[in-house]
Amino acid sequence: MLFVRPGRLADLDALEHMARTAQPVLHSLPHDRRALEARVALSEDSFRAEVDFPGEEFYLFVLEDASSGKLMGTASIVAAAGYSDPFYAFRNDALIHASRELHVNRKIHALTMSHELTGKSRLAGYYIDPSLRGDAAAHLMSRARMMYIAANRKRFTSEVFSLLLGVTDGNGVSPFWEAVGRKFFGRDFADIEIESGGRSRTFIAEVMPTYPIYVPLLPEAAQRVLGEPDSKALLAYDIHLEEGFETDRYVDIFDAGPVLTAQVDRSACVTRNETRVVHESDAAANGSTYLIAHNAADGEFRCVLGELAAGKPAGAPLPHAARVVLGVEEGDTVRCVPLHASQQDEQSGDAR
Repeated sequence: MLFVRPGRLADLDALEHMARTAQPVLHSLPHDRRALEARVALSEDSFRAEVDFPGEEFYLFVLEDASSGKLMGTASIVAAAGYSDPFYAFRNDALIHASRELHVNRKIHALTMSHELTGKSRLAGYYIDPSLRGDAAAHLMSRARMMYIAANRKRFTSEVFSLLLGVTDGNGVSPFWEAVGRKFFGRDFADIEIESGGRSRTFIAEVMPTYPIYVPLLPEAAQRVLGEPDSKALLAYDIHLEEGFETDRYVDIFDAGPVLTAQVDRSACVTRNETRVVHESDAAANGSTYLIAHNAADGEFRCVLGELAAGKPAGAPLPHAARVVLGVEEGDTVRCVPLHASQQDEQSGDAR
């Protein structure tokens, strides 16, 4: 059974391996062991801390195989992006160039460096072991973060965003980076990905252009990839959409990947949440797949996938293995959200 839990310092070796081998690069996880250790320690402190409003907290989650103890993935939440330094992105703007004398009125698409996302909570650091097959594990790893946010509203802002990988070729070359970033940094995309540390480094403002970049002046290859997710990010893109994220007017400052935003109040993990009472049951379940999460008072958090019948009176009959990894007993309550919205609609008779 796969389950999501907070990362620990005991996971450092596995996390370092993922940070160094993940493709594409996980810029939110440092490759330097000491820096990574500090990041994991901050996560441990963040989960345990009493928080009334989002600040410098960082929450690192891991996907563990309960049968082997092996870590199969990681993902994180930054409570307030750019807490120490601004978070940079390109904002899509439409600039009007007009001349009454020439009877010209043109709307020109331009990209302007912006730090308007600074201070908002951000989903980051998503990685799944390539050996895992199917979409279920990817949904669990990604959406467990929203399950945690939905259960701990004071720790995060009312709007969250996520930055997805932009288009690159088979060699990891980004057409947008080649057209823009390389002109200013003079270095490879992967090198700056690692150095950027999550798009909040001062050197971004020092080196990148402060004036608008007129999109029609860019090579066609760079224009085509604006706001487009890479093929490796298509599943993550669909998962975000199912949760309730939408494309916004921002793109990544390095590879022009899409920035997706969501109002927490409108997310699936809030609007489709059911609080259910745990029952002991080792009988085969007959129902639909749910995200099932338990958030303990001591900062511990667990999330699994399980089969549940529709309707709150049905409760949450969970087998022994699920109860163990969730850390729950008979009579405890768990947060349950259908993995797919269509499942809940069909069961409630709302299918169109």
